[in-house]
Amino acid sequence: MNELVKQTITTPQEARSVHGTAGMVKQFISANPLVTTVDLMLFDINGVIRGKRVNASQLDKISEQGICLPASVFALDICGETVEETGLGFEQGDGDRLCMLVDHSLQLTPWLENSAQAIVTMYEPDSQQPFFADPRHVLQGQLDKFAQRDLTPCVAIELEFYLQDLKPDADGQPQPPIMPLSGERMTQTQVYSLDELDEFKAFLDEVIATCETQNIPADNITAEYAPGQFEVNLRHCSDVLLACDQAMLLKRVVRAVAKKHGFYANFMAKPYTEHAGNGCHVHVSLLDSNGENIFAGDQNTLLHAIAGILNHMDESMAVLAPNANSYRRLQPNMFVPLQATWGWDNRTVAVRVPASENSNRRIEHRVAGADVNPYLTTAVILASILDGIEKKQLPPAPIEGDASLVEGPSIPTSWQAALELFDQSHFFKAQFSEQFCKIYLANKQHEQEHFSAQVSPLEYQWYK
Repeated sequence: MNELVKQTITTPQEARSVHGTAGMVKQFISANPLVTTVDLMLFDINGVIRGKRVNASQLDKISEQGICLPASVFALDICGETVEETGLGFEQGDGDRLCMLVDHSLQLTPWLENSAQAIVTMYEPDSQQPFFADPRHVLQGQLDKFAQRDLTPCVAIELEFYLQDLKPDADGQPQPPIMPLSGERMTQTQVYSLDELDEFKAFLDEVIATCETQNIPADNITAEYAPGQFEVNLRHCSDVLLACDQAMLLKRVVRAVAKKHGFYANFMAKPYTEHAGNGCHVHVSLLDSNGENIFAGDQNTLLHAIAGILNHMDESMAVLAPNANSYRRLQPNMFVPLQATWGWDNRTVAVRVPASENSNRRIEHRVAGADVNPYLTTAVILASILDGIEKKQLPPAPIEGDASLVEGPSIPTSWQAALELFDQSHFFKAQFSEQFCKIYLANKQHEQEHFSAQVSPLEYQWYK
């Protein structure tokens, strides 16, 4: 994460045009007359992109009147099936809600000819009130609470992913790609390897170039702890919704460019049994009304924020580890914390305060996997931080050395346990509304039940 220099922070005001959405659309169409289609993207509870592809000629009207999509988009499970237990399906007639364009999200999609994309977010059609089940609005609710206290969170998101061969191995399993220059298949773990960056330079350069085209502030790319694993860092941003938008769009860019180069980009939490999983690390600092970093001069507030995160970590795991594969990642010696711990410049803990200049002091939340919904993940982190600050909670002593060797409060490492804790959480029901928590829980319980009923290939190998 770049240094938290006040002048370089992207503010909500700087991220939006004075012309408004309609003016933005007219300007975009004028500047890009060859664009014929536009993908309107709505991000569901699982972080899957839903939406419509429309003719560019419709954008003027859509920018003023919106476009209808069913509320049941937020009742879809990871397979795209409506979970009726959410109450958003046939129970309410599978009715539509109004979706409006998000300012400044209209961008070209270089990997699709004459195409563009934009983000939409859902509202109630009559009152224009935010639709409660849209994760963007869940996050906005937390941001509003900070704004009421003249505080502005500043966030940066880091995502890890694996490049894989489009063809499986002889056993039908995913495998690392063949390196473009040497022609050899990747087999070694070479963390921070420059040679690996050289091998995939064409792919990585196109990812960065495409991000620049779409105003996604990708800061740098590093080779990570396993064959074909990389990490992309996004620059810090005090428009937190924008930061999460950029994280979602980054995934789309990486997948599209990887496919173009003959690879598959995998953001699963744990693609391989024997290798480390993919993480989503979230960096957070707090700015006061003057844009100054509060954590820089007030260590007590920093400690309160850390305590809030740790105190709510167990009941937040259903969001931080949202599916079955998420819990494959939570294993010893796999570069992921298994206890609610914190420390100074310590990568073995759940909440790290990175070494930095005092002005750049921040919290790094290291528990979530790359499979999370970034809006919901950031929302649970911010809700926990504010609770810790307001109650002036204090964390236990920081961990020095390997946190796995120190006794501490364990976080749930099974899906069932995490869902039960989320179901019992009065805190998140109060923060996100009981309506939203009911929908999220119903969606995940449905997925968990269906996943548990499947017969896996390993069962055939072991028990036939």
